[in-house]
Amino acid sequence: MTRQITILLLSVLFSTGIIAQEEPYIWPKDQLVVTKLQQWQDWKFGVIIHWGAYSQWGVVESWSLCPEDESWCQRKGPYAANYSEYKKAYENIRHEFNPVKFNPDLWAAATKEAGMKYVVFTTKHHDGFCMFDSKYTDYKITDAQSVFSSNPRSNVVKEVFTAFRKNGMGIGAYFSKPDWHNENYWWPYFPSLDRNVNYDPTKYPERWKKFQDFTYNQVEELMKNYGDIDILWLDGGWVRPSASITNESRPWLGKKQWIQDVNIPWIVTMARKKQPGLLVVDRSVHGEFENYRTPEQQVPEQLVNYPWESCVTLGDNWYSTGPNEKYKSLKQVVHLLVNIVAKGGNLLLGIGPDKTGDLVPEVYDRLKGIGSWMKINGEGIYGSIPYPPYRTGQWCFTKSRLTPTVYVFYLPQGNDTLQEHMLLPKVPVNVNSKIYLLGYSKALSIKETSDGLLVNIPKQAIEQLKRQPAWGFKIGEK
Repeated sequence: MTRQITILLLSVLFSTGIIAQEEPYIWPKDQLVVTKLQQWQDWKFGVIIHWGAYSQWGVVESWSLCPEDESWCQRKGPYAANYSEYKKAYENIRHEFNPVKFNPDLWAAATKEAGMKYVVFTTKHHDGFCMFDSKYTDYKITDAQSVFSSNPRSNVVKEVFTAFRKNGMGIGAYFSKPDWHNENYWWPYFPSLDRNVNYDPTKYPERWKKFQDFTYNQVEELMKNYGDIDILWLDGGWVRPSASITNESRPWLGKKQWIQDVNIPWIVTMARKKQPGLLVVDRSVHGEFENYRTPEQQVPEQLVNYPWESCVTLGDNWYSTGPNEKYKSLKQVVHLLVNIVAKGGNLLLGIGPDKTGDLVPEVYDRLKGIGSWMKINGEGIYGSIPYPPYRTGQWCFTKSRLTPTVYVFYLPQGNDTLQEHMLLPKVPVNVNSKIYLLGYSKALSIKETSDGLLVNIPKQAIEQLKRQPAWGFKIGEK
């Protein structure tokens, strides 16, 4: 019934031209997946944590290994001048990567306090270094060649998932489909030209089949050995079947444009047998295995006709790279969250520890500030649906999915502050409606005008809430 209502709402919005048109979204048919998707949509706010051996150097995750002339692939440091020396040194980072401050219980507590409802953790990035105990490779945090392997918490993925699960948060496994360390993806016989497989899979099908099996086996390990998992978050959109290639996806394919089909239907069938209702996010590969879409470092301008989350970094990078990292202000993050939720999306905020294994003080500070705001205003965020006009100027709108209650958020700019008299945009009210400023217990006096709703805010409320990065008004019956 919930899915039918959602589809009906989206159909009306689409027909009126409010929703932007893109590649068709395929709604899941598995009822357990439908239920999980609705639950996920109600969560609204999650965290994605990037962390790997690359943290020791403070370089971009994986991409400095990629032989492409792009800004995010630039090599730095003493080995940068020679690619083969750099690659060898990069793969030896594990000899020195010893994050003795690793304590995921602290991460879980801080993100829960911030109001986040789920985590997506990088089990393996494109460089192929596994943060879990895979038996299909020795390039992993638990192997004897990794100095951290002697630590009792060396199976990082297990420790992270356990810590967040204990805090009641949903669990998402980020997994890279490409693997630049695996000999059946970047075959040492040929040089690597770009991010793609470096041989033609149709010419060497036996080798490609070995890579398909490797991918299947590693995903199976994650689905079988690491407890209940809600989301399989697959990255590396250039690894895709031929049927999914469109004008939108073609730039991902690189120089040779070889088809790299790892047989996702086979993998997902297995994964859902072990994790019923599992959400699968095959990023940018539109179709039945992209249960929700993930615009990166951006927010759609309009409503869209599918479930979505914006994955956006708190700092300049996906994890704490060093003392020069710049972080978004509390106001910027709160405004980002409200803007996304008003358009029906989720915010997946990107953070990550530094080489010590701990989050830096700036990240803890931002999480604490977000949590303070969410304790007051979260009722207008969680379990909400878009409400017209969604956003106008500095105002954003949401509605409870289960009740007629409407929330109107004011996003202050510059030195804006609460005023004794504030004009809210027009929102339908009736004789029984009351308006509250979230964080203040008494109803506000209101007057309907031709321009909107004029509310009077007591000085006590202004003083109490003046430092908030945004203010929420609740309109409903009580």
